[in-house]
Amino acid sequence: MLDPSSSEEEGDEILEVEHKEVAAPKSVGGARLSPGRAADGHGGGAGLQPRGRGHGGGSGGGGRPSSPSPSVGSDKEKEDLEKMQREEEEKKKRLQLYVFVMRCIAYPFNAKQPTDMARRQQKISKQQLQTVKERFQAFLNGETQIVADEAFINAVQSYYDVFLKSDRVSRMVQSGGCSASDSREVFKKHIEKRVRSLPEIDGLSKETVLSSWMAKFDTIYRGEEDPRKHQQRMTASAASELILSKDQLYEMFQQILGIKKFEHQLLYNACQLDNPDEQAAQIRRELDGRLQMADQIARHGGRFPRFASREMEAMYIEELRSSVNLLMANLESMPVSKGGEFKLQKLKRGHNTSIMDMGQEDENTLSKSDVVLSFTLEVVIMEVQGLKSLAPNRIVYCTMEVEGGHKLQTDQAEASKPTWGTQGDFTTTQPLPAVKVKLFTESTGVLALEDKELGKVVLHPTPNSPKQSELHKMTVSKGCPDNDLKIKLAIRMDKPQNMKHCGYLWAIGKNVWKRWKKRFFVLVQVSQYTFAMCSYREKKAEPVELLQLDGYTVDYTDPQPGLDGGRTFFNAVKEGDTVIFASDDEQDRILWVQAMYRATGQSHKPVPPTQVQKLNSRGGTAPQLDAPISQFYADRAQKHGMDEFISANPCNFDHGSLFELVQRLTLDHRLNDSYSCLGWFSPGQVFVLDEYCARYGVRGCHRHLCYLSDLLERAENGAMIDPTLLHYSFAFCASHVHGNRPDGIGTVTVEEKERFEEIKERLRVLLENQITHFRYCFPFGRPEGALKATLSLLERVLMKDIVTPVPQEEVKAVIRKCLEQAALVNYQRLSEYAKLEGKKREMYEHPVFCLASQVMDLTIQNVGRLVTPAKKLEDTIRLAELVIEVLQQNEEHHAEVSAFAWWSDLMVEHAETFLCLYSADMDAALEVQPPDSWDSFPLFQLLNDFLRMDYNLCNGKFHKHLQDLYAPLVVRYVDLMESSIAQSIHRGFERESWEPVNNGSGTSEDLFWKLDALQTFIKDLHWPEEEFGKHLETRLKLMSSDMIESCVKRTRAAFEAKLQKSSRATDFRVPQSICTMFNVMVDAKAQSAKLCAMDLGQERQYHSQIDNLIEETVKEMITLLVAKFVVILESVLAKLSRYDEGTLFSSFLSFTVKAASKYVDVPKPGMDVADGYVTFVRHSQDMLREKVNEEVYIERLFDQWYTSTMNLVGTWLTDRMDLQLHVYQLKILIRIVKKKYRDFRLQGVLDSTLNSKMYETVRNRLTLEEATASVREGGMQGISMKDSDEEDDDN
Repeated sequence: MLDPSSSEEEGDEILEVEHKEVAAPKSVGGARLSPGRAADGHGGGAGLQPRGRGHGGGSGGGGRPSSPSPSVGSDKEKEDLEKMQREEEEKKKRLQLYVFVMRCIAYPFNAKQPTDMARRQQKISKQQLQTVKERFQAFLNGETQIVADEAFINAVQSYYDVFLKSDRVSRMVQSGGCSASDSREVFKKHIEKRVRSLPEIDGLSKETVLSSWMAKFDTIYRGEEDPRKHQQRMTASAASELILSKDQLYEMFQQILGIKKFEHQLLYNACQLDNPDEQAAQIRRELDGRLQMADQIARHGGRFPRFASREMEAMYIEELRSSVNLLMANLESMPVSKGGEFKLQKLKRGHNTSIMDMGQEDENTLSKSDVVLSFTLEVVIMEVQGLKSLAPNRIVYCTMEVEGGHKLQTDQAEASKPTWGTQGDFTTTQPLPAVKVKLFTESTGVLALEDKELGKVVLHPTPNSPKQSELHKMTVSKGCPDNDLKIKLAIRMDKPQNMKHCGYLWAIGKNVWKRWKKRFFVLVQVSQYTFAMCSYREKKAEPVELLQLDGYTVDYTDPQPGLDGGRTFFNAVKEGDTVIFASDDEQDRILWVQAMYRATGQSHKPVPPTQVQKLNSRGGTAPQLDAPISQFYADRAQKHGMDEFISANPCNFDHGSLFELVQRLTLDHRLNDSYSCLGWFSPGQVFVLDEYCARYGVRGCHRHLCYLSDLLERAENGAMIDPTLLHYSFAFCASHVHGNRPDGIGTVTVEEKERFEEIKERLRVLLENQITHFRYCFPFGRPEGALKATLSLLERVLMKDIVTPVPQEEVKAVIRKCLEQAALVNYQRLSEYAKLEGKKREMYEHPVFCLASQVMDLTIQNVGRLVTPAKKLEDTIRLAELVIEVLQQNEEHHAEVSAFAWWSDLMVEHAETFLCLYSADMDAALEVQPPDSWDSFPLFQLLNDFLRMDYNLCNGKFHKHLQDLYAPLVVRYVDLMESSIAQSIHRGFERESWEPVNNGSGTSEDLFWKLDALQTFIKDLHWPEEEFGKHLETRLKLMSSDMIESCVKRTRAAFEAKLQKSSRATDFRVPQSICTMFNVMVDAKAQSAKLCAMDLGQERQYHSQIDNLIEETVKEMITLLVAKFVVILESVLAKLSRYDEGTLFSSFLSFTVKAASKYVDVPKPGMDVADGYVTFVRHSQDMLREKVNEEVYIERLFDQWYTSTMNLVGTWLTDRMDLQLHVYQLKILIRIVKKKYRDFRLQGVLDSTLNSKMYETVRNRLTLEEATASVREGGMQGISMKDSDEEDDDN
């Protein structure tokens, strides 16, 4: 706002130039509209009026270009003229509206700027979104210095792909509903699940990880910006979002209404917006006019609005009066001392429940004590002049006092330089106080008791007295030779807020001031509606007489004959009373009349005679020199055509249409600012609109209906509007239309009802469309809670009235229909996205979209062949991934509406419908797959893994369809695998070489791997239907049991055949194949525990059966192998049987040896047999111990081997109990038994087994035979049953 004290001459030149440029466009015919002439011609500047071509402008051939078609030229000229007229009328309308808005801002008494509104975030523009994308892409490319781990990079990559690159986010930015806070909250929600799924790290909590990730996100989002500048900008914007000053509000509505700065300056000064008294008086006049209008309508049956019923007409009058009385009460509650510099947010609304009748004088009669004033005086003593008689070093000082108050003293000064500059502050209740200032010098006499007074001055200041310092002649005391003493001082007497004007006037009246006399008058404001003219005498606090101005009308008057004194006259007239006043100059009279005009609240505006003469004389343009500044501003406003807007009576305007305009323009301004407001006004805008409605009587229902209409229009055009805001306004209108009086207004007009029904239908259509497109209207659940608010609002809109709730089934049916359509829309757009994504991958096939059945039926353009089934399946799997992603996003971002008990059911239905559309494409893709092809199982796993984890979709319609589709494939796959495994067993064992492979043979390893892979595959399918899943598990366990049984039986047969083919002598060596067969049994037992065991107790029969079979087979194999070892020992014993006593071979052998020993040295008999057997045993033990993987089987085998062979030796010796063993037999047996005992003990055979009864029997027999042979043969040549470390040969 420009300062009113700026240079007026320069201002006039600028204003005139701007006014001509803006308001005087050329007419079509070349004539120029003259602002001055238009204003003069319409007596008071009613604004610019278009003029014809022949009126005051050149219309000849020189001024107008020739046209070959006059009719076309005239039409164009007419259109331009009409357009110019419309623009001029619109300009006038906005100027008039701005005057009303300015007054609301200048002196609010009903509303205040709300401080509890939610803070709005800065919205993101398209350029900012692109910048953010580039910053995140730079981070992902490693172009920033931000250190991050792989998990955070993956999270950012996912956020970038899913959120930032989404077309839904671009639409949200375009709608003005996306803020930086939304981006941050989506990222936070996006990473919370990721962080929660990370493994625990000692010393590092997940909350710390989460906060660290968010800090890195903020760093990436902010980029290279200085965070301090960002914080300062955010702080400044937040402050402007909360509370605005008056100047900021003026500037805002200048932008909203298109008002130029110079126009605001003219209107501001002419309306005296900086004068609270003028604004309060303007309000009183407006309210009085509205009361008179209500009375006129009541008395003369004025034009009523069309109401819903005729009984409302009387109620309408009462509502008009009640609203005015409420405004009067609010105005009356305003403090009288309120000045121009007051804070808007501190205003308090009055709550006066009683209806004030301002016409009853008896209730408002004032007493003299009601108008006591309080003044503050500042007395500043500067210096004293003319002090010559005192010595230069004499001390002088001054005292000051207000009569009846305390006394103050200045500092001491020397007589040569009597200057002080001391200020004294006083408070008094006297409008005409007496201020005494005295000059003293210190007495030098010894006996002097008091200082000597040199002079004094007595002054009678008023609030109108000059404030600057002046010289005053002092009254010199006796004995002071300085006769020309002067004192320079300044007295400032502040005017209290409730004193509106003061000064000396001549006055005479009928009841008061009955003598024509000059008196000091003060206009005192007791309350907003009570003023009094009071006359005072000097040094008196209470008025001598007072006149309460209620009901008086003030106006200028001519000089009254017979009244001497006073030059300019005015009077105050009331029925039965007239008071005449006179002042000494014209300017003082104008100021008095203006002050009293504001006090009386009269509708008639007094016009000074000088201004009337000026208006009548068209040539007079110079302002009167004695006119006040307010009159000067009024003249300037009139000169520039603004007078009609200032002096217009607000009661004569349709404020409903004016408010609709200003609210619509304010909403446009709000939606285009830098905040993501979602349709909510700023606190300053709310304050001005509230004040306008209250002050000018705009009906609340009309206000909200207009607001709803504007919001709906913008929402229909793609703007993001908060459904909570729509709900608030709609609830207000619905409550009003149905007679619930939300604002105390009981009358309902036909227009309000009709418009409400129209808006209700528009709102229903909008809400249903938003629910249908919920993924795009509320992307990623933003704005937060908007979808839930939309559903709540829809439920309210569907209500027939405000009392009866709509049946839930009806609401459910509407939302179900919307969500069915939403499924179609979402799948349609998803299919289009899949098609575009396919193009980006540079597919040779071009997708041809056909909704719900042929979307992924891809064809190659210009080629009449279908794409390959594999490609079709690949596209179907990719589409399935997108479908799952959409459903997961719906669950993650749109599950906030679970407050509705039936919403989850409807969302499930929506998901099923969505999946049903996909199932048509899935079925088409699966139909073209070749038979016995298993490439489609990943599709089942992908869909089933998602569906089985969703409580609502598991075993739902689509899930069951998926099971029905894949159940035959699974059964067929298992059948083929069973046949294949059986064939591989048959062929494998026929060609088996029994070479060791891992834990068994090649065939067994292949068998167990296939069985495990088959069971793992079926298990990974996670078949959702329990019965079929159990059936598959049972069948696979049974199949595994059968296959392992076949493997075990074939291995045993091969084992037996292998032993039968092997040697029976001591040259037999346990082959590798025998060990491999044992290992196959070991592996079969281990695999059976995994492949054949059921979880349930009663179903463990398969495992127990095959386990028993394996155990029995292993026992048989051990028995067969031990039998083989026994046969080999039998062959050794058979050789020893030749030396039995009494046999021919024994006698011949003994004779031969004895005979030969006479001539040659005969070697020791037969130790090669013993050595061969010992070598066989040791080799077999080592081979079995090294190659067989099961220790238990080895121990069992060794136990049986030792026991069986020892029993065989014992039986052989028992059969020869009556025979004496041959030395050769004895040596062999001693060697075999001792070595066997020692070797089996080393292999871990238990002592209880080693030292069996049979062993003791054999040992005792051999010991006895050894003793006998030693006596008979003369010694055993070092072979003995006694334990010894020495051996007669190598071990």
